Amino acid sequence: MPMREGARLRLLMTVDAVGGVWTYALDLAGALARHGVETVLAVLGPPPSPDQRAVAARSAGLRLVETGLPLEWLADSAAEVEATGEAIAALAAAQGADLVQLNTAGPAAAGRFRVPVVVACHSCVATWWRAMRGGPMPADFAWRTALVGRGYRRADLLVAPSASFAAATRAAYDLPETPLVIHNGRDASAAPRAAAQEVFAFTAGRLWDEGKDAATLDRAAALLPFPLLAAGPVRGPHGGVVALPHLRLLGQLPAVGIAGWLAAGPIFVSAARYEPFGLAVLEAAQAGCALVLADTPGFRELWDGAAVFVPPGGAEGFATALRALAADRERRATLGVAARERATRYGLDAQAGAMLEAYHRVLRGTGGERGRDVAA
Repeated sequence: MPMREGARLRLLMTVDAVGGVWTYALDLAGALARHGVETVLAVLGPPPSPDQRAVAARSAGLRLVETGLPLEWLADSAAEVEATGEAIAALAAAQGADLVQLNTAGPAAAGRFRVPVVVACHSCVATWWRAMRGGPMPADFAWRTALVGRGYRRADLLVAPSASFAAATRAAYDLPETPLVIHNGRDASAAPRAAAQEVFAFTAGRLWDEGKDAATLDRAAALLPFPLLAAGPVRGPHGGVVALPHLRLLGQLPAVGIAGWLAAGPIFVSAARYEPFGLAVLEAAQAGCALVLADTPGFRELWDGAAVFVPPGGAEGFATALRALAADRERRATLGVAARERATRYGLDAQAGAMLEAYHRVLRGTGGERGRDVAA
């Protein structure tokens, strides 16, 4: 279906309210609005919180639709995800969308979309399994992987937030092409830098998610003479709770709360072993925080030369790196400047421009060239 002549581009984008995709989608929709794009955000999975709804309501060029449809990685069967795909395709038609961006690939496997479909490869069970476990997958992962693979092959274009994750995605699904690399971006927080205070470390993310490896940071915190603060939920969507007795838990904070802590100048630390991009790291870098990161391909790609790297899973290594930085104000300042400078590569305007270019290429029927990094 061709785009309506003379009309503004209307995009239907799926989103969930559980993790970083929510921030990604709202930021991207807001930036696209500055280019005249109208975005309908179709929420899958658990409903947004009141704070999330309030943020969405303030976003120009954005309309939120809470579908009540299951999120791919929380669904009980392939049939549920396939039905979600059909429902999203129908919603796109009802909304008069010119283009669909799926932020999870499963719905593309069965949905009969009448407009082009771009799939953003944020994370998936296959790449998670390879990074965290290896070996044969359990049956619950196997059917999800097969479904996502079908979705990837039916999409008109795949995009990924880093070259390392694009390569991992291609390898995990034996794709004929590498997804197009478009780095995620964020606008730097306007929060003023707070007055210097006692040194502390800070992390943020889904603390219940094994891939974030908060357990390693918890063990490291027990070895530190200063606090390691952690923002984020400890209860996962299935109800399980992770115990982190040595971290100073702040709970799930809104964006302004995170920005306030980062403005205080902590050492930001992430032990994540599975992190396709890491928006929290970017936010910390934009705030001028010194970074201590797990030495993974993705973090190396994005932050090499602007962070201290520690072998994944080593609590003593993280504690040693954090203690060394805490004792060296000049080194912290140098790393903070380097991180802030590196973060300028990952701006929201650059991301939106690259995505808009990709959308128009797909609408013109030239959705190839997946391996080229257009946002660097």
